[in-house]
Amino acid sequence: MLPLILVFCFGILNFAAHRAMLDSNHPMLLQVPWFFQALGGRLSLIVEFVMLLGAMIMVVAGSEGWALLYALYTGLNGVSAWLIFSGRV
Repeated sequence: MLPLILVFCFGILNFAAHRAMLDSNHPMLLQVPWFFQALGGRLSLIVEFVMLLGAMIMVVAGSEGWALLYALYTGLNGVSAWLIFSGRV
């Protein structure tokens, strides 16, 4: 049960970072493919949701390695958001 709760909390962090990036109007957003810009960036949020849902399903099925993988993904998202918002990229 704990890995599922952790994956859910990581998902909240990922959505927050993703939404903040979309709302920032950073110049890098103009370079992403058109299909990720569709629906005002909401399509990329749908992809984020599908990844979260997949990780949660795998964790419930007993594969706790997916929780570690999703934690790594969250860490990379956090570092990426920090680099972009701090002006290093």
